[in-house]
Amino acid sequence: MPSQPSNAGIVTDAASGERIIPESVRADGSKRKAIKVRPGYRPPEDVEVYKNRTAESFRTRGKGGIPGAEGLKEEKADQGSAASNKNAKRREARKKAKATGEADAGEKQTTPPPAEPPATELVDPEAEKEKKARNLKKKLKQARDLKNKKETGEALLPEQIAKVIKINELIRELEALGFDSEGEPKDQEKDKE
Repeated sequence: MPSQPSNAGIVTDAASGERIIPESVRADGSKRKAIKVRPGYRPPEDVEVYKNRTAESFRTRGKGGIPGAEGLKEEKADQGSAASNKNAKRREARKKAKATGEADAGEKQTTPPPAEPPATELVDPEAEKEKKARNLKKKLKQARDLKNKKETGEALLPEQIAKVIKINELIRELEALGFDSEGEPKDQEKDKE
């Protein structure tokens, strides 16, 4: 049993897999013989034409009103953006809360309650102090390295010169935290002597 004819009139025989153009009758009444089609051949009528959306919209620019609006209408019908979906859910939740008389409760759910302590209060202050000291020690080491480069005659960038100038300020901050100029705790320094 032959398949549906293509645009060029080619039919594929299901049993043998052969592709043929079936015999037909001409306008003068004579018969045209069936023609076998080579395997793999695709006539120009059957080749799908690539459609460039930009070029197509340019051709139809005067017909549709706003240029590009046809494509947007199709996309919006399928789905909205994530933000618009989220906002729609929020609006629905507010409407439900308002309908049940809980308008204030709905607004409070969007913001966290102020009674909760922030996460920074739960951190050990000693550990926080050590972390800050490590950071300052690292900056101090970088500044000293840059100072050595400057003394050997290398040219430094303006940002690097600013770091060299801050060496004394970094040492003062370390001492305020209870550390010496090398970044070691002052208590350990006394124990060593």
